[in-house]
Amino acid sequence: MHVRHLWLVDFRSYAVADLPLAPGVTTIMGLNGQGKTNLVEAIGYVATLGSHRVATDQPLVRFGAGQAVIRAAVVRHGRETLVELELTPGRANRARLNKSPLPRTRDILGTLRTVLFAPEDLALVKGDPSVRRAFLDDLLVARQPRWSGVRTDYDRILKQRNALLKSAAPVLRAGPRRRYAVRPAPAATPAPDVTAPAAAPAGIDPTIPDDGDPVVSALHTLDVWNHHLAEVGAQLLYARLRLLRDLAPFLRTAYQQVSAGVSEAAVSYRASVRDETAAAIAAGEVPEIDALRAELLASFQAQRQAEIERGITLVGPHRDDVVLSLGPLPAKGYASHGESWSFALGLKLAAYQLLRRDLGEDPVLVLDDVFAELDVERRERLATLVADCEQVLVTAAVGADVPEALRASGRTYAVTLGEVLGEVLEGTQPQEPGDGD
Repeated sequence: MHVRHLWLVDFRSYAVADLPLAPGVTTIMGLNGQGKTNLVEAIGYVATLGSHRVATDQPLVRFGAGQAVIRAAVVRHGRETLVELELTPGRANRARLNKSPLPRTRDILGTLRTVLFAPEDLALVKGDPSVRRAFLDDLLVARQPRWSGVRTDYDRILKQRNALLKSAAPVLRAGPRRRYAVRPAPAATPAPDVTAPAAAPAGIDPTIPDDGDPVVSALHTLDVWNHHLAEVGAQLLYARLRLLRDLAPFLRTAYQQVSAGVSEAAVSYRASVRDETAAAIAAGEVPEIDALRAELLASFQAQRQAEIERGITLVGPHRDDVVLSLGPLPAKGYASHGESWSFALGLKLAAYQLLRRDLGEDPVLVLDDVFAELDVERRERLATLVADCEQVLVTAAVGADVPEALRASGRTYAVTLGEVLGEVLEGTQPQEPGDGD
């Protein structure tokens, strides 16, 4: 697949942008602060409905404008689709495919797939677990867009459960006025309708009357949310584990290709469930969804008092981590700066190869200010690895940052002060100064 054309209105620094694209390599060149990254950010937004730079849409709308518009012509298997997005802060965004409105913005997911590598991705190795979780979940959605809905459901249920833990904490710490009976939950339960009125969950004995006891009432409600969260959490955890298992061999190969190092890159999953199951998962086992659901319920029960004391959910996919290793050592804290860059790049190239295999076509590869961060040897290796990709979009401050063979194989555009000036000749450079994209 590839993007044939990109149009922007009031997106970031662009009042209007019109950028023709083609298969092969396109280099977008401009000094810092001129707007080159804004162009690939817009393409990434079409693919993921999010930015790799900011968490909200507000900064994406040009200062003084009410909304931003992104249009992209996407070609897949010889057929072209026009994707249109309207970003309006404070209101629901709108999406169209071939000028037909979609009921939900997320229905465009899957029309375009991209893999983006940017300097911020060094946080995959050196950053917090949330960065690595987001990497897995974004790749899940790129692989199968339906996981976007599952992730949204999980976040919503988690928020409601946390709100209950915080609001009911004073009551729960006081203890019940009467006996609270618990019966074991079955290993498998039907998927709950989280929009329906709460019913008595499996963990509660409905034969014991509530008698208006606020503690018992709060515990009943907590167990309802336990089951909702375990149901969706088991699906998300199962999908992550399978994805990591599929990604691992591609990572080993990609890391060796980028680094030519002697250490082997590996990944494992650190789950927040009870120790025995966590150890099995870390060793590479992928339990079935029913087993994961039962394990999450048991872990909620084991952590109940601690969760009541802290007022937050301590178990679930939102507390997990992906452990990156080089040989016998964890990459975080032990890998050199160059090894960390190679590992982060290896993860993204592995994601690209996995999507290429699963989709039967190439996603669009975006390399945002990456070559400037790499030494000469890694630059040349990366250029060789991406040479056969259907479309590669590269941003760089100066042409010298990009290997000559890669730059010469495609076209180069100059960007300055939020304006695409057009193609530049070999050896020329944009002249306007700036201080940061």
